Amino acid sequence: MAQVFTTTKRVEFRDTDAAGIMHFSTYFTYMEEAEHELLRSIGSSVVLNAGDETVSWPRVSATAEYRTPVRFEDVLTLEVRVKRLGSRSVTYHHTFLSGDQYIATGEITAVCCRIEHGQKPTSREIPDEIRTQLESFVDPSLSDPS
Repeated sequence: MAQVFTTTKRVEFRDTDAAGIMHFSTYFTYMEEAEHELLRSIGSSVVLNAGDETVSWPRVSATAEYRTPVRFEDVLTLEVRVKRLGSRSVTYHHTFLSGDQYIATGEITAVCCRIEHGQKPTSREIPDEIRTQLESFVDPSLSDPS
C-alpha cells in the first residue's frame, strides 16, 4: 500500500473571489505548497545541492478538476500520492477534501533539473536518495491503464 502525504490548509480571505469562493488558481498554489511539504518530509527540498550542482524541479504540467466549492475559513485536507515516478520526472496526484467530502483533484508533473546560473535548466536523473523516498508514495491504482 502506498504512503499518502497529508497536510491541511485553511482557506484564507485572500484566496477567495468576489463571491467568497476559493479562486481556482489557489488550488495550484496549495498543490505546490503540499509538494514542497512532502519533499521536506523526506529530507529534501524543491531546490537542493546534489554534489557540486544545484537541482530543482520545474513544473511542466498542472491540472485540476473541481467538484464542490469551498469558502473562506473552510479547512481542507490535501492528500498527495505519486502517480508516476520516471527516471527524470515525477507526477504528483492531489486530492482535496473537506471532512470526508471530495472537493477537487489535481496533478503536477515536475522534472528534476540541473540549474546553472545564466543557463537553461537541463533535465537529469532523480538522485537515488530522493527516488528511494518517493517510491513509497507511488500509488499503482493511479496509473493510466495501458
